[in-house]
Amino acid sequence: MKIVVIGGGAAGMIAAGKAAENKSNEVILVEKNNKLGKKLFITGKGRCNLTNALGKDFLFENTFGNKKFLYPALNNFGIEQTMKFFKNLGVNLKVERGGRVFPVSDKSQDIINALEKYMKMGGVKIKLNSQVEEIVARDDKIKAVKTNKEYIECDKIILATGGKSYSVTGSTGDGYIFAQKLGHKIEKLLPSLVPIVTKEHYDLQGLSLKNVGLVLKRNDKILYRDFGEMMFTHFGLTGPIILSASRFLLDNFTGAKIIIDLKPALSFEQLDLRLQRDFKKYLNCDFKNSLNDLLPQKLIAVIVKLSGISPNKKVNTIKKDERKRLVHLLKNFVFTPIDSLGFNNAIVTAGGVSTKEINPSTMQSKIVNGLYFAGEIIDVDSLTGGFNLQIAWSTAYAAAAHLS
Repeated sequence: MKIVVIGGGAAGMIAAGKAAENKSNEVILVEKNNKLGKKLFITGKGRCNLTNALGKDFLFENTFGNKKFLYPALNNFGIEQTMKFFKNLGVNLKVERGGRVFPVSDKSQDIINALEKYMKMGGVKIKLNSQVEEIVARDDKIKAVKTNKEYIECDKIILATGGKSYSVTGSTGDGYIFAQKLGHKIEKLLPSLVPIVTKEHYDLQGLSLKNVGLVLKRNDKILYRDFGEMMFTHFGLTGPIILSASRFLLDNFTGAKIIIDLKPALSFEQLDLRLQRDFKKYLNCDFKNSLNDLLPQKLIAVIVKLSGISPNKKVNTIKKDERKRLVHLLKNFVFTPIDSLGFNNAIVTAGGVSTKEINPSTMQSKIVNGLYFAGEIIDVDSLTGGFNLQIAWSTAYAAAAHLS
């Protein structure tokens, strides 16, 4: 059987390798870039957060696009199988905060090398710099793939072209066009896990904060809560908890507020007591010099200004209601999201090929015989933490394991 895998990313490489385990299959991987795994290479800031060790239930808790569709694929090739798979290919793994799994080397290239090794073991033919122009189907059955270089007749196709996020890596949405031409419905495509543009602009660019709380609200309704790391930018906010929060905004910013708790480990009352101790220590100082023990230097001037308390006011003259107002500000540092940085800066694409038209056990199209889907092209997405790559591994493995 002749199989063409379109896309040389995470899903495409593992799918090609798995399909080639059956030595009766001739497997060809077609990739338009000049090398494999371009997006995988930059994943996790180049470290490659390849899955999450906290288990399947935790993955489902962090998946907000058609999670039930994933049950068969995750049951067949889940987190434990993924970790074992890469260890067997010589990649030593480690587990970090929040269950995030990385190669011990902190090098995404090791994951790419392992997948290339896996494909080589099966004899996969890799065609780089090959742009797919058309998928040919007749009588609702796959017949061939036409590229910029050749016409490849085949029996099966695994479409693993990724989404529209990080287009510089080659994810330009080609797969959606192919799927749509073959009769599939494409659910609305939106950038997800993406930095947020805010109305407020403070001189905080480059400042990272760890262990802060986040609440995302729309018209006083809580959409999302998180705890962790964030960073201020010239346009607004980014960092893990901001990226995850963006999944609950997508293209609707109306009435939304991001509320940052700078001291989530302390209750309002505890923080008030802490401030009283600091004020006692800096009793005869100016207010602007009294927060050095509490906040990063770069943040102090902004908080002082927003507090409404004169920066030159002596600490021993600050009134109780002023102090209470300051406590509230520290627990409720509010930002107004007005836009995202779009697909070119998004980690994943929300939306994609409708899951109603894909068999969740085999990843085969319900419309075209011999057409399979894997990875981000499918309308399934999760938050940050290794979940989206696990979805890629699981769906790709399911597709390649059920070619028949």
